[in-house]
Amino acid sequence: MLFLQAMTHGSASSDHYERLEFLGDRVLGLIIGAWLYQLYPAEPEGKLSARLNQLVSRDVCAEIAREIGLQEHMILGKQARDDGARDSANVLCDMLEAMIGALYLDAGIETAGGFVRCIWSSRVKGAGGAPKHPKSELQEWAASHKRKPPEYTLTERSGPAHAPVFTVTVSIRNIGEAQASGASKQEAEREAARKLLEQLNAL
Repeated sequence: MLFLQAMTHGSASSDHYERLEFLGDRVLGLIIGAWLYQLYPAEPEGKLSARLNQLVSRDVCAEIAREIGLQEHMILGKQARDDGARDSANVLCDMLEAMIGALYLDAGIETAGGFVRCIWSSRVKGAGGAPKHPKSELQEWAASHKRKPPEYTLTERSGPAHAPVFTVTVSIRNIGEAQASGASKQEAEREAARKLLEQLNAL
């Protein structure tokens, strides 16, 4: 019953995944955090946080959800299907976290941990140095080149309520700008910063 609930969207039933997603998000953070703590005993908190934030990001969770075939098991109402919820990074990420929450309630932290370690293994063990957030990297670029800090502007918000799309423009005065979209304002800002960094590094 828990796993059925974890795969059920609010458009299909009032007994949907959102409470399980709330729990699963915390369980996932604990499992990945403890794993990183063990794998990288010499790294300071800042680098561990950077790894954690990258590994539990909406993009990574959505990629993993697709890889394990979660889309085939989604229970969606007609409107959500028509709006493209089956391929929404927001919904995929939330349902994966809901599934982790359901597994934790059904079988405990050790089983949930084994599942997470299995499907996250290549990403956790395959990472080299701690990833740097594009916004931090862009901020450092501006400072090192004696420029004002990057400015982020939300230029558009579109899409249905359950799968919004945010478009953000980032600019460094007299240097350049880039625009990107994402399922959250933070995701769009990160992608815009990454694009502007690519432009600057190509100069």
